[in-house]
Amino acid sequence: MPGDNANDLLELPRRNLPPIKVWVTLEERAEIEVRAAQTGLSVSAYMRAAGLNHPVRSVLDLKAVADLVRVNGDLGRVAGLLKLWLAEKRGQGASPVDVEALMKDLWALQTEMRQIMWRAVRGA
Repeated sequence: MPGDNANDLLELPRRNLPPIKVWVTLEERAEIEVRAAQTGLSVSAYMRAAGLNHPVRSVLDLKAVADLVRVNGDLGRVAGLLKLWLAEKRGQGASPVDVEALMKDLWALQTEMRQIMWRAVRGA
């Protein structure tokens, strides 16, 4: 019969296990619910992660990283178009030195963006 020993408890769904009760004020509960919503977790999952000292990331942080990935791709495409233009129309419209300097700036921006994304994902 389930519940006869500790191993049986490990097999039960969480909702069938005894909860831990935490007494909070209405304001504290509201704050916990807001923070859980910001992470995309249920209140229970948020409290479990916080109680076990697991990293809890905001959904907004992950959305920002996704936006940075998109912009990083756009920068790569612009740099590719500049490189193509430089190869096919060398010296027309702008000096090759100016175009090369712009490409180096774009590559530096891409490197910086990758570092920012890496720190955001790692939570550093």
